[in-house]
Amino acid sequence: MPGQSPSTVELEFTRQHEQEHAQTCRQPAPRRLRLVFWRDEQLVRNALKAAGEPGLVLDVACGAGRFWPVLAEHANRVILAADPSPQMLDHALAHHDEALLERVRTFPSSAFTLGLSANAVDCIFCLQLFLHVQASEHRLALLREFHRVSRDTVIVSVQIEGRLRTGQPPPRRLVDRARVEAEFIEAGFSVQWYQDFLPGFALKRVYVLRKTS
Repeated sequence: MPGQSPSTVELEFTRQHEQEHAQTCRQPAPRRLRLVFWRDEQLVRNALKAAGEPGLVLDVACGAGRFWPVLAEHANRVILAADPSPQMLDHALAHHDEALLERVRTFPSSAFTLGLSANAVDCIFCLQLFLHVQASEHRLALLREFHRVSRDTVIVSVQIEGRLRTGQPPPRRLVDRARVEAEFIEAGFSVQWYQDFLPGFALKRVYVLRKTS
């Protein structure tokens, strides 16, 4: 992925995301994957609480709206949802119930140029795309755009270097913890909170970042 343009990064992410979602739709998720989904939702709830239960959240690169039900658990929360693929947005709107969709406003947009004014939302939520971005310059480009549009906080996830099971190949998306946390600071954020998927073992970490400048 390093060397690719931001638009190519999003196209590759969308292609992979569409394939994974189509496979999930064709057959029931195995028990292992259901446990992963449950833990992901738990992390999202914890992150939103650490961010102060923001009222206006922008879900960036939302895909099929996997986390909309969790985002909507806060009764007064308004959800904006952006994705570079209009087809994915149409799919998301067709696969959630009407009561939930009354809380969600969607629009097509690149994550790198969101097309919203400065300080437009309380919190930006970007778990899936940010996790897939390997190049430091692309992470910084995303973080700077998030800094511009968010009034207060940003929630992202990364795969950091950590312990692996014996014989397990390292994920391609693995990034150095110190490096990515330095990027947060360079983009104008401090680390408000973080939590690992499995503390002390699993590689995925969810961060809540707060604007400092």
